[in-house]
Amino acid sequence: MHERLAQLEAENQRLNKINQALIERIEAGQGLATTPYAAFEQAAALAEEVKRRTTELTQANQQLRLAKQDAEQANQSKTKFLAAISHDVLQPLSAAKLFTAALKEAIDPAKQAELIDALNSSLLDVESLLAKLVDISKLDAGILTPQPQVIRLTDLLDNLAREYQQQAQHKKIRFRYQPCQLKVETDPHFLARILRNLLANALRYTREGRRVLLGCRRRGTQVEIQVIDQGVGIAADQLEVIFEEFQRLHTLPNEQGLGLGLAIAQRMASLLSAPLSVHSRVDQGSCFAVTLPLAQASAEPIIRPDAIRPAMQPLQGQRIWILDNDLAVCQALRHLLEGWGCEVTLFQQLPRLTAWSHHSPAPDLLILDYHLQGQTRGLSALEQLAWPDTPAVLVMTADRSPELKAQIHQLGLWLLHKPISALRLRQTLIYLLHQESSS
Repeated sequence: MHERLAQLEAENQRLNKINQALIERIEAGQGLATTPYAAFEQAAALAEEVKRRTTELTQANQQLRLAKQDAEQANQSKTKFLAAISHDVLQPLSAAKLFTAALKEAIDPAKQAELIDALNSSLLDVESLLAKLVDISKLDAGILTPQPQVIRLTDLLDNLAREYQQQAQHKKIRFRYQPCQLKVETDPHFLARILRNLLANALRYTREGRRVLLGCRRRGTQVEIQVIDQGVGIAADQLEVIFEEFQRLHTLPNEQGLGLGLAIAQRMASLLSAPLSVHSRVDQGSCFAVTLPLAQASAEPIIRPDAIRPAMQPLQGQRIWILDNDLAVCQALRHLLEGWGCEVTLFQQLPRLTAWSHHSPAPDLLILDYHLQGQTRGLSALEQLAWPDTPAVLVMTADRSPELKAQIHQLGLWLLHKPISALRLRQTLIYLLHQESSS
């Protein structure tokens, strides 16, 4: 933005100098021919040149004005952005610190469990807020790009319905879901993020005892995925405003948020070429809909791990090796996986894992952190293992670049981006281990 402003200002100064020189030349009569007619022709030509240059200068001034307005708006947005972060991110962090202090002094197990739940909730708020900030910045930078594939909507929607059914029950909201067997070609991760934002909003603004519905309507060669609620509704003059950044029309007690959810959903929907629409009435509820083209009937969907139910594929007894140089991450993964019945072996250094592979049988699954110490990459382990056949491999990283994602997929490995939710990790492990055992 600053570079563009500097270019426009330089061009503006150049045109001003040219214009002023031409005007001075005409006024002084310099260089005009001696005969009256020739002098008239030259004066007319100079006047036409002045007119053309004046038009260019006017246009340059207009561009400069618009660029300065954009810069001022960007600065205002940045100020608003930083103010929002300082409040909304620090709030749950402050709460987490207080819960941690209280937990140190708590003796009663029931009280400890209550404080742990509260602490976890605060940390989840921070994670959610930071994830939204990362998403909006990556969308602005053009880093996040959709990778369409053919999916059956039921594989995606069934999982979302189970997830939000539990949340609805907790809030005593009636949740209804209408399964849909139609196939579409889209990026399932983008679509899931859009629908999660819509479902979260629907539950947030719907009162106890009222309904939220997730379902689909076929519209010729397209399908509308609808999230309908009986919530507070949105006034007609606010229907466009809700998709702007930092807009929160209704503030609820103890609610954390930057007002970015719908802005992110709108941008992702735009990248998918999937129009996002809304119809609403105050005090009656809202209907948000994402419209997607149907895939060809002959197209084969790709099965996603989200479609596998955890209860159907237990992890009991599965041997998992983990390579991650962060001790805290290793310990957290060990507690989580051992809680699911897995046998876990931890490695913080690549040479140690390689050495163990020479005198130990291969595990059922290998979890690799992509970025280890310095320039070391977890993928290097695959070239140094002693086993004749490589076990199932899951790569974890905070790097969301399309190049890395393509590299991982080309190697036939599975990729999860940090921060990783426990549910997502469990579903992926079940999918990979089930796939490995059935192959």
